[in-house]
Amino acid sequence: MGFLWSLVALFLAPILVAVVGFVSAIFFEAYRRRNNNTHVEAPAVFEGPDSSKQVPCTHISDPSEKYISLIIPSYNEELRLPGALEETMNYLEQRAAKDESFSYEVVIIDDGSVDGTKRVALDFVRKYTIDKVRLILLGRNHGKGEAIRKGMLHSRGELLLMLDADGATKVNDLEKLENQIHAFARKECHDGDLAASNSSFRISDIPIAAFGSRAHLEEKALATRKWYRNFLMMGFHLVVLLTAGPGIRDTQCGFKMFTRAAARKLFKNIRLKRWCFDVELVFLCKRFGIPIIEISVNWSEIPGSKVNPLSIPNMLWELALMSVGYRTHMWTIST
Repeated sequence: MGFLWSLVALFLAPILVAVVGFVSAIFFEAYRRRNNNTHVEAPAVFEGPDSSKQVPCTHISDPSEKYISLIIPSYNEELRLPGALEETMNYLEQRAAKDESFSYEVVIIDDGSVDGTKRVALDFVRKYTIDKVRLILLGRNHGKGEAIRKGMLHSRGELLLMLDADGATKVNDLEKLENQIHAFARKECHDGDLAASNSSFRISDIPIAAFGSRAHLEEKALATRKWYRNFLMMGFHLVVLLTAGPGIRDTQCGFKMFTRAAARKLFKNIRLKRWCFDVELVFLCKRFGIPIIEISVNWSEIPGSKVNPLSIPNMLWELALMSVGYRTHMWTIST
């Protein structure tokens, strides 16, 4: 019997050491990132067509100057960005031509690209002027979450929409999110239609988030994907449920709209830099009491996705960090 216990102890000891080491690593990294929400507050500039002329960035704390800002994170998107931008600008220009009160800006964040992404973006800045199309260079690759955070913090819109550079979601679907935000805001105002006609009423002052969702496409996706991709997807959904709680069926769709008041609270606090920042947004919305409206959008898979099975371990790592960071109060939230 003593020999048997010795074998069991010999087997369990490395496992116990590995578990303790892993948990310790999570706590150490969560502590190290406790101030990650402040590291992009350094002054930023927009790149103009002439790189010697730079335009200082506004900040999310400033009053809005445009009706809507579209934030597009881009990393090595030389091939996919032109088509998406062309479609986006055509839609925005047509809408502005029909409605004089409609003003917009497109903010492109080059997340350390090593291809011609910067050149493509500057072509659109030249074509539409730096008032309508703006480019922020991060210098090196930080991650999608960081790129979007930077764009959100330096946008001028009452409404702020994040969308992917591949054009997977049709840009005119923003009207679905926009209309739901306006409807919810009116409902929140006790005077209803009177509030909407009141000059003091501004949609930017009411914290609301609208998430584009592909959940309605899930049944078809399950039937066409490989079994292991479905297994990974369902496993990720379970981990998200345990981390951020129930309520949102699709946290990872890259098409989300925020009022300026909501964006100010969320993006001044977000810490995760890469794929799981979406889950952190859900968590923070719940913590702040910001209502989330989930809306089905048209979505199509575009070749060239940068998400692969190797991203899963990093996603799980970030979710663990987020859970430990907030639940131990190492990650504080500023209002």
